[in-house]
Amino acid sequence: MVARLLIALVCFVGLPASAAAQEREVPYWATIRASELNMRVGPSADYKIDWVYRRPGLPVKVVRVMEGWRLIEDPAGDKGWVVARLLSPDHGAIVIGDGPADMRASPAADAALKWRVEPGVVTALGDCEDSWCEVTIANRRGWIAQDRLWGAGTP
Repeated sequence: MVARLLIALVCFVGLPASAAAQEREVPYWATIRASELNMRVGPSADYKIDWVYRRPGLPVKVVRVMEGWRLIEDPAGDKGWVVARLLSPDHGAIVIGDGPADMRASPAADAALKWRVEPGVVTALGDCEDSWCEVTIANRRGWIAQDRLWGAGTP
């Protein structure tokens, strides 16, 4: 009897944290955690798969939360439902715009040019300041103008 009460207490104590995770304010940024992620037309495995992502680290905007599912918007503007556990709270970005984006040594247009980054490259996202964001691509670190990054700024 004591064991059952102890198990019930442990389960009850775990509920608030789980519920709080479900109540995160939307919209918010996330990244794809899985090497393969199915986007569905509705919030259940019973719904048709609309798209399959094969790009871990790709940033997405979470626009709605429903139990263990998230309605996301991808960089192309497509929306669909994915399993929440296959998303990561890590911040990421994808280079957008025409032509390569300049990666600078510091957050300024006149800072030393380190690399040129093609649109479509996915980055890990650090802090943003003065309209510049610190990014990491493989082992390369630098700063890219925030307006060239989808996933940076307010969702």
